Amino acid sequence: MAQVSPSSGSIIVADWHRCKDSKEYFSKILHKKRRKNFGLLESPVMPPHVAVDTVHYKIFLSGKSGVGKTALAARLAGLNIPNMHYETTGIETTVVYWPVKLRENGRVLFFRLQLWDCGENALRRFDHLLPACKEQVDAVLFLFSFTDRTSFDDLSNQIAKWTGAPVGRVVKLVVGTKFDLFMHCDVAERDVRNFQETWSVPVLRVGGEVSDGLGDVASLLNCLAEHLWHQDCASARRHSQQETGTVL
Repeated sequence: MAQVSPSSGSIIVADWHRCKDSKEYFSKILHKKRRKNFGLLESPVMPPHVAVDTVHYKIFLSGKSGVGKTALAARLAGLNIPNMHYETTGIETTVVYWPVKLRENGRVLFFRLQLWDCGENALRRFDHLLPACKEQVDAVLFLFSFTDRTSFDDLSNQIAKWTGAPVGRVVKLVVGTKFDLFMHCDVAERDVRNFQETWSVPVLRVGGEVSDGLGDVASLLNCLAEHLWHQDCASARRHSQQETGTVL
């Protein structure tokens, strides 16, 4: 069953990081105008008079070796991106906090996204790693590189691993990396459009160049947050309907 994608900006306020009333919240994930690095047990600290709920999600990064999974995790967390490519030897986790404002009621939430990155060779060698990554996962980001056609052609295989009853309801998004390397582009826009139509999965794009600003990651994090919240609300409605049916 294809996932139903919310239209962009229909659930959360798009570009809220540019609005004046967001500064109090975004200042808690920044230090000297750079992103704070949060450990597994750390979180943004708001003043006592500001009550903000935090929602927790587990995100798995899927893709061939070299497409930029580790670099994307670093980019989303505002960390330094490694200059040299190296194969992730096991599972690496990165914590990202991102505040959003719900359009319906103006409520502000902190999204705590725990990104799971596992090397392709490690997944092949150790059978227990993929089940650990799939356990209680909320979303999967399928990565391909615009400079590597084989990584794009492999997307259908990647998605097939995450389809079926054992996985449950999982948000699926595709991220094309190295989008700004036009001279080396190996994937045409029409191929991307055809893929979106065939699989009903949104395709997002990130470049290789890095800026320190929030705008560099805002569109991707807002899209991911919107899909996650939409899925939670749909699950809550289904649960409520099932309980009503049971009572009747």
